[in-house]
Order: sequence, then structure tokens, then C-alpha cells
Amino acid sequence: MSAALEVRGLTAGYGAGPVLHDVSLQVPDGQVVTLLGANGAGKTTLLRAISGLLPTSGSVLLRGEDLTGVAPEQRVRRGLAHVPEGRGVITELTVEENLRLGGLWRHGRTALRARIDAEYERFEPLARRRRSLGHQLSGGERQMLALARALVSTPDVLLLDEPSLGLAPQIVHSIMQTLRDRCDETGLTVLLAEQNAASALSIADRGLVLHLGRIRTDAPADALARDAVLRHAYLGY
Repeated sequence: MSAALEVRGLTAGYGAGPVLHDVSLQVPDGQVVTLLGANGAGKTTLLRAISGLLPTSGSVLLRGEDLTGVAPEQRVRRGLAHVPEGRGVITELTVEENLRLGGLWRHGRTALRARIDAEYERFEPLARRRRSLGHQLSGGERQMLALARALVSTPDVLLLDEPSLGLAPQIVHSIMQTLRDRCDETGLTVLLAEQNAASALSIADRGLVLHLGRIRTDAPADALARDAVLRHAYLGY
């Protein structure tokens, strides 16, 4: 199976020293691959590096195209979307305005309207609150908005950082199932960074365990879910 996203020998950090050390991975086309690890393992750093938000050595390939030197907004144009930890919603803008920003780099006016309407159908709570400001939304609604805004751009590859953080289990289940459904229906490819390993593995095809900036395990999701020794050693449960 071809890789929609490939990382080769990636090293990145924030100035004092590298957080990631020679990381290589592949995310096959149309699959959900979950990136697991404790706090400080380097999950957020890896997603930021793939998005072009950090200087790196090594390379990132999107459907075989090397993105070295490509600016973050140009990576969006080429089909890479990133939902950061903490939702990333612009609280001073309405739901509708946030969604319009999601398609800024990828769609003309007519196509953007169609994409926004499609996300309102999928995320009904957002449709009811389309004129509400971001700061007026609940935590679950903000996470839905952050995800919908990324999907408005119809990305080939979606990077998603800790979508379950601080949310009730029912909302987490709904968001995870939406991701799985979107991949099955449209061929979307997802790299999902999560500390909630059980939730992430329930929808993933494969799992990668990141520990101290290095990939320690790459295995089918169901095998990782059954591996009690690995869960205790690297995932903390």
C-alpha cells in the first residue's frame, strides 16, 4: 500500500536540543495511524515538524513530494491539514468565520460554500451555532469546530493532536467515530497523536509508540491494544 505521508530521518527541537531523534514513519493511504506516548514523548513536536512549523533535518513527503523548504500555508494548499492541541479555534470569530478560514488556501467561493454546508450536516451542533463566537462554545463544540475547519479544506492527510483532551467520553467517542467514518468514506489519511491510547487504538489501523523522541514500536492497532507489557512500559496504563 502506498504511503500518503512519509517521514525520513526527522530530527527537530526548540533550540536547546533535539526533541525528536532520527524519526522515520509511514502513514498508508486511507488509514488511521495513531501516535502514542506519554507527555513529553515528542508527539506534538512531530506534528508541528511535519506541518513545517519547526526547523528540521530529514524530510517529509506528501504523496511522494518532498516538502523540504515548503512553507506551512503551502503545505495546506498541497493537501496537509493540522488540528493542534488545544483546539486552535479563533475565539473572536464566529463558527461560520472559522470555517471559512479553513478553506482559505484550497477552495474558491462556490466550492467553499459547498464544503462548509457539508460539514454543518456532519456536525449538527455547529449548524445550530453558526453565528456564535468561538468563546461562546463548549469544549466539545470547539473541538468539533477545529476538526470541521480542517476538513473544510478537503485534505489528503490530516494531523490531529490530542483531540480527546479534557472532553467527556461520549464526545470523544463521537469525534473518533467521525474520523473513522471519514477515512472509510473518502479515503482521508490521518496521523492521530493521542495520550488516550484505548480510544485512539479503537479506530486506528496501526499504532506507533513514541518514547523520548524515538519510535519504539510500530504494529497493528489491535496487537498494541492487547500488549499489556508495552502499555505499562510506554503508555502508563
